[in-house]
Amino acid sequence: MDAFEDHCWEDVVDQEVLDIYKAYRRETYIGRKPALLVIDLYNLAFQGGAKLPIELQDTFPSSCGKYAWEAVEPTRRLLARCRELDIPVVYSTADTRMRKKSSISATNRKGAAPTEDAFEIFEAYHPEPQDLIIYKSRASAFYGTTLAAQLTMMGIDSLIVVGESTSGCVRASAVDGYSYGFHVSLVEECCFDRSPLSHKISLFDLHHKYADVMHIEEALDHLAVKET
Repeated sequence: MDAFEDHCWEDVVDQEVLDIYKAYRRETYIGRKPALLVIDLYNLAFQGGAKLPIELQDTFPSSCGKYAWEAVEPTRRLLARCRELDIPVVYSTADTRMRKKSSISATNRKGAAPTEDAFEIFEAYHPEPQDLIIYKSRASAFYGTTLAAQLTMMGIDSLIVVGESTSGCVRASAVDGYSYGFHVSLVEECCFDRSPLSHKISLFDLHHKYADVMHIEEALDHLAVKET
C-alpha cells in the first residue's frame, strides 16, 4: 500500500476502486497560513462515556461514544501544537438560539432533548479568549455564517479540520471550505463518527476529491517544517 492510500479505508475499499481513483494521487500538504477548524466538539458527542454508540443510542443517541474518546489525545496534541505556533483556532457549535425558535437542525436525525450545556465545547478542548467560535444551524460551519469572511480577513489560505461527525458536519464543512478556495487538510485520528464505515468512506471520498487526509504524526511533521 502506497503512502497516499495508507489510511483507515484500507479494509473497505478494494483495489479496483483504488485503481479508478489513481488520477487523484498527489503530494499532500498544509498551506502557508492555516487555521485549525474544530467541528462540533461539544459535550453532546461525549455523553455516556467510552462505550460503543449502539450501547448508548437509547439514552444518548447523539453520542459518538468510544470513537469520540479515542480522538481526545491526538486532538489535544494537535490543538496544543497549533497554539504554540500561533495558528488561529476556530470552533463551531450549534446555534441554540435557532433551535429554540424553529425546527432547523444540522441533520434529520432524531435525538433526545439536549441538556443546557450540551453544545458547550467539551472541557478537553476548552476555547481560549483569542479563539473564534462560529454558531451554526446547519451541517457546514460555512453555511449561513461569517466564517469565510472571517478567515479571509485573517489572511488564512488553508484549513486543518478535526471533529465530528466525519460523514456529517466535518464532511460538509470540508467541502464548503474547498469550494470557498481554501486548501483543506483533515487529520484522520482527530475526526470521528458513530459509524466506523461512514467514517472510513467519507475520509476516502474527501481525500481523493476535496482534501488531504493526514495521520496525526504527518500533520505534526508538516507543522514542524513551518516552525523552522
